[in-house]
Amino acid sequence: MNTSVRIGVIVVVMFSVLGVPELAHVAPDRQDVVPPKPTGAQEVDVVAVMVDQTTQQPTVLLQGKRDKRSVALAIGLAEATGIAVPLQGVTPPRPLTHDLFLTLFGRLKVTLTRVVITDLRDDIFYATIYLNNGGPDLQLDARPSDAIALAIRAKVPVLVEERVFEKAGNAAPARRPSI
Repeated sequence: MNTSVRIGVIVVVMFSVLGVPELAHVAPDRQDVVPPKPTGAQEVDVVAVMVDQTTQQPTVLLQGKRDKRSVALAIGLAEATGIAVPLQGVTPPRPLTHDLFLTLFGRLKVTLTRVVITDLRDDIFYATIYLNNGGPDLQLDARPSDAIALAIRAKVPVLVEERVFEKAGNAAPARRPSI
């Protein structure tokens, strides 16, 4: 290989690795591109069940896995127990209602696939549970507290719709149970 071919190969490799010098000014001016904000439901972690110090209301705290936003849902005492028991890894001596439902689902060959907190209207949260028995998913309206309690036991994802994060972030704290 002669010298001019070697130099040509070296120049091509340099340009491909380092880029073409002094050509940046040829590109049109543009602002830094901001990637679009993800939309739709986001999977959350059930972080805790606690008592809100302001309202003295049992509350379940959810945190988005994608963007770490949180939403707190005021719940009743029985619902708090239904969520806290499996979160703490405790097995009660007798099945709680949610345990009974999962046993029933299993005997009927129905699988809980996910739960989605779908909306927040007038300080009330709404949820949908998704069940499958081999065909298309069956969707059932549910209280979020029941949906979360089932999801924890079944080890399936809990998701929160984007609009719920937005509405909960702008809402005043609920003064009564919202689930």
